Amino acid sequence: MGIASSELILNENKSIYHLHLKPSEIADTIITVGDPERVEKVSCYFDEIECKISKREFKTHTGRIGNKRVSVISTGIGTDNIDIVLNELDALVNIDFETRKVKDRLSKLHIIRLGTSGTLQPHIPVDSILLSKHAIGMDGLMHFYERNSEGILDLFQREVENHLQEFLLQTGMKPYAAMSSATLFKHFSSLADFSGITCTATGFYGPQNRKLRLNPKMKDFFGLLQDFHFDGVTVTNLEMETAGIYAMSNLLGHEAISINAILANRIQGQFSRNPEKTIENLIQKAIAQIESIA
Repeated sequence: MGIASSELILNENKSIYHLHLKPSEIADTIITVGDPERVEKVSCYFDEIECKISKREFKTHTGRIGNKRVSVISTGIGTDNIDIVLNELDALVNIDFETRKVKDRLSKLHIIRLGTSGTLQPHIPVDSILLSKHAIGMDGLMHFYERNSEGILDLFQREVENHLQEFLLQTGMKPYAAMSSATLFKHFSSLADFSGITCTATGFYGPQNRKLRLNPKMKDFFGLLQDFHFDGVTVTNLEMETAGIYAMSNLLGHEAISINAILANRIQGQFSRNPEKTIENLIQKAIAQIESIA
């Protein structure tokens, strides 16, 4: 029996429910961006664009960079959207929409996040590029999936739980660990100024310890994160998608990497004077290396 129509939801034209994409309309190499307006800023570097599809915050352009077929898709903000995007991208390549059954032979996607972030380390300047080696999820997404970690990921998970007990006590949320693709991390390492552990928060203000009119609950949140290190790197930055992308990719068997334009230094209280230029620099450098992904 195939997957029920209430679980795998298809539109009238046989496209996947939220993304409105058909299997033929995505490539195996996928760039993700948060902002739908950033899709054109990436696809303008494509040598050819085959299709443009847009629904809600999810905008997709598929085309070619040289001989490599590539898609760029906007995810919107947050790991709730990542849950939709990663599941539906996987369904597009690994579920037969006619039989509604998982394919016998599974395909692997290469997922490259080009995003923005704020650093927690005083020595990392704004406008630099940071590669996320590992990620810590401080959101709730992975509590809804079965996970059987092993090896270095299991060790990383234990270290995260031991160090962030105060976070669990104060918020009631158990942080989870996730890892980048070692292959993609190595491939893109030359374009980055820094690498480290990225923390993924469930919001932009209180969850990232910003104070406007409301007081954040965690009083020494930055200090708690700055003191943690694993696998030769420290916690370097906060954002809202990376851990979800890594964890979902780990579970589904895809390769993922998150490349961050550092727009803010939270410790120094600084923000980029020209964020669009910094983002453009990130896009250009990433595009130059995407064609050579094996």
